[in-house]
Amino acid sequence: MAELISFVVPTQSDKVLLVWDLSAGPPAEALSHSLFTVFSQFGLLYSVRVFPNAAVARPGFYAIIKFYSSRDAQRAQKACDGKPLFQTSPVKVRLGTRHKALQHQAFALNSSRCQELANYYFGFNGWSKRIIKLQELSGLEDAALAVPMQKGNPQFFCAVEVVLPSYGCRSPGVGISEEPPHRLEEGQSSCLMKRKTAQKLAFQAAVSDAFQKLTIVVLESGRIAVEYRPTEEDLDARSEEELQNLIQVSYSSWSQSSQREEECLSDFSLEEEDLKLCDLHYQL
Repeated sequence: MAELISFVVPTQSDKVLLVWDLSAGPPAEALSHSLFTVFSQFGLLYSVRVFPNAAVARPGFYAIIKFYSSRDAQRAQKACDGKPLFQTSPVKVRLGTRHKALQHQAFALNSSRCQELANYYFGFNGWSKRIIKLQELSGLEDAALAVPMQKGNPQFFCAVEVVLPSYGCRSPGVGISEEPPHRLEEGQSSCLMKRKTAQKLAFQAAVSDAFQKLTIVVLESGRIAVEYRPTEEDLDARSEEELQNLIQVSYSSWSQSSQREEECLSDFSLEEEDLKLCDLHYQL
């Protein structure tokens, strides 16, 4: 049976492993590194979190490990349960359990995580992204967007396209930078740095949005397929008028709610080529 992997934070219980009986000797950071080394052999990991045992229990640690793939998690559980792994005593490994009626909100992966997942399944050269449009919203008239613009806090609209040539698939995405000024790090108060930060935020949001329309299909044979689910606002012709309409629709939807995984400003690093494209589009 094929497995579907979406570009969202994994929360399903069959993708989560609970590891306990970890020894109290090494610090939590060292245990996290050792666990990552062992379990990443079975598939791409979303996270490895190590916690100290409760005060009523004996000294030691337990860990929660999240996979993107339930198959990988199951293989890891069967292979590692009851084995010492990197310590002298065996550890216990179990799949997570959760009440079936309990539903969790699906949060979109941030752009860095999306690209990591794409690299793992499609290969570094198996996909690409390009900027279609980068436009500053702060310079638009308020009447055009029907929203107030804050002075001194530049906002950008970005439209990108993620391309998977081997699958004949193109997925457009849009993003708007709308982070409040207090999110800017100290030393970034200059107008230039604010603009660069706003550009990066919009670009990263657009990349994440493009990946949300894609689902990785892992067949039993191990081969990979892709499912693309377009939305009504996706760009087909990309005329200037259509882009302008999309800016208004996107701003409205992003202002209402943003169901995306938190992404640190330190993760916002455009490749040099992307930065040149950003500047070029802005000049145009």
